[in-house]
Amino acid sequence: MFGEYSVNHNQADSACGEPAPGSGAKPAGLPDLPGNLPPETAGFIGREEELDRLDTLLRGRRLVTLTGVGGVGKSRLALRAATRRSRTARSGGPWPGSLWPDGIWWVDLSALRDPALLTTTVAHAIGPAGHSVRPLDEELCAWMADKALLLVLDTCEHLVAEVRHLTGELLQSAPGLTVLTTSRERLDSPGETVLEVRPLACEGPDSEALALFRARALAASPRTSADFADPERCRTAAEVCRRLDGIPLALELAGARMRMWSLDEMAQRLGARLEVLSGTRAARPPRHQTMRTTIGWSHELCEPVERLLWARLSVFSGEFDVAAARAVCAGGPLPAARVERVLEGLVAKSVVRRSHERGAGARYRMLDTIREFGHDWLTELGEVRTVADRHAHWYAALCAAGDRGWLGPGQLDWYRRMTAEHPQLRTALEHLLGTDPAAALEMAGALWFFWFSCGHVHEGRAFLERALRAAPRPGATRVQAQWALGLTLLLQGDMDAARATGVECTRAAALVTDPELRLRAAHLHAVSVLMRGDPAEALVLAGPRARAAHGGRDDGAGRLLCQLATAYALCDLGRFEEAAEEAHGLREACAELGERWLRAYADYVLAVAALGLGQHGEAARHVRAMLSGKRLLGDRFGIALGLDLLAAAVAALGDGELAARLLGTGHAWWRTVGRPQMGSPSLTALRDRGERQARAAIGDAAYETAFRGGAAASTG
Repeated sequence: MFGEYSVNHNQADSACGEPAPGSGAKPAGLPDLPGNLPPETAGFIGREEELDRLDTLLRGRRLVTLTGVGGVGKSRLALRAATRRSRTARSGGPWPGSLWPDGIWWVDLSALRDPALLTTTVAHAIGPAGHSVRPLDEELCAWMADKALLLVLDTCEHLVAEVRHLTGELLQSAPGLTVLTTSRERLDSPGETVLEVRPLACEGPDSEALALFRARALAASPRTSADFADPERCRTAAEVCRRLDGIPLALELAGARMRMWSLDEMAQRLGARLEVLSGTRAARPPRHQTMRTTIGWSHELCEPVERLLWARLSVFSGEFDVAAARAVCAGGPLPAARVERVLEGLVAKSVVRRSHERGAGARYRMLDTIREFGHDWLTELGEVRTVADRHAHWYAALCAAGDRGWLGPGQLDWYRRMTAEHPQLRTALEHLLGTDPAAALEMAGALWFFWFSCGHVHEGRAFLERALRAAPRPGATRVQAQWALGLTLLLQGDMDAARATGVECTRAAALVTDPELRLRAAHLHAVSVLMRGDPAEALVLAGPRARAAHGGRDDGAGRLLCQLATAYALCDLGRFEEAAEEAHGLREACAELGERWLRAYADYVLAVAALGLGQHGEAARHVRAMLSGKRLLGDRFGIALGLDLLAAAVAALGDGELAARLLGTGHAWWRTVGRPQMGSPSLTALRDRGERQARAAIGDAAYETAFRGGAAASTG
């Protein structure tokens, strides 16, 4: 009926696993510490003293902030510290689970432009899906109350007030929580410990700054190895490092230039440039001034088309691919055919970083400090609105393609693609809401599968409500957006609003000519009454007669979702053989499409029908097939549903202990979803039935022990 993808596929693998450890060395056979740390993209040099200091602080303080100028390496230091703690589990040392058994979680805030989405971003990264009508910050605090984890919030300087408020709420609610933030300025929070990240030491022939500069220079041009072998030239290199104040990003930009110049040329050109520019930003602190001057120097040394691409790339938030860069940034002296080559030129100069290797999957990003410089240049060129429009319409077209392709063999690829593009989708929607509300409404509605199935319910509801208010004109686009809004309301358990939206959507759909939209509206209306306990009415709204009256494609999302609602309604009415027949037809249609998400829900209905017919072994087989699909897709709602159903099946087969463990694990998964059983009478009755049978089989004491063991199993 509904469900979502999770951001962490490992969560699903542990749905029926053993309890997570609580302390001491890592017990044999248990999974590594959960989390989502990004890979370290480049070698890490030095900082041992800072790492040891940070490690000590994280053991004893609950809120630590790394501060420092842009480009000094705050994010990289935080990632290295978190990665080192995580890797302890694999190196034979004391297991980090003794401090944070619920994992180490990384939230990159650099691409977040709307402060209102901070809580949504954090919640989606670490677990709770937000399927509740209560404020998400309250839901997140409640979910984290008994968790012990390290939360790393990276790049907070543009959200200081909001991060200060959220971390304060979370730390008060969760005694086991430790928060590490990186920011150019401190949060000024009670209990905050600030560790300033200073530039690398430049003194001596073995300084960390020289080691970094040497490494980047050798990566750019191996021929420079001879320069660093000569003591006199090493002193020249050390002078370059000193002039750059030991700031890592400045050293990397300079090192990339060594493919063109010798050390002597580097020192001469850099010295002259710093002397000219050092007085132009007198209001800036010296290290900020050095960084800005170095970026400006790198900018002037780029080819004109490279500078143009640098400026236009500044509209991207987070990572992007070549196709997007080509569509958004081409024009004038930069034809589309040249974009990729010019982009690789910026990679070679360390202006742009490649997140993955070359090829179809390559993705790129700019550090914030460099992106900000590019955006200033784009403003001077007078192209901000033009390029932002291109960006927004490119991603709007991508969303429309995702809507068309979601129920097909590329479903998992679409999930991964849209998850990777999430920051760009936000940026595009925000731009369109301010410049083209009708296009924003169309884009928000096309993203129904992202809001509904990929874990972005709160965010989706907010964008859809804003777009519907901004573009009130009736028509097919509005019907689609109303339907998408109704789906988010269902998942939040806001049944009154869902039913009202379903009724309104049905009326509006009757006025358009597209049968697919009428079927989608019928599905929403049917599920809204089904979840309130009226399966007979749901059958009238979405059953075979209603579908025939609406017409439409047999493989459209509206018809398939109506079939699913019909099968659920038949189960609730006790008409299990008819429900199984409907579910078999739905499963076959999904198999022909190569679709997985909806097919797994067909397996779920087949399991419910088999259970109702007394075929307990058959029910267990179907629900295991359903869970297999949901684990592959990380559908947390589906996993929670499936665990309750599997518990009922194995309890009926007489295995009360396993049923109790499954119910405990299901309880943990429901906590990541929000409201247990979504408040549905039929889902609650199914879950309670399994509990009664399990207690009867093994007794209350054994049941409680097994339930607690299952609940302790890590869902991430």
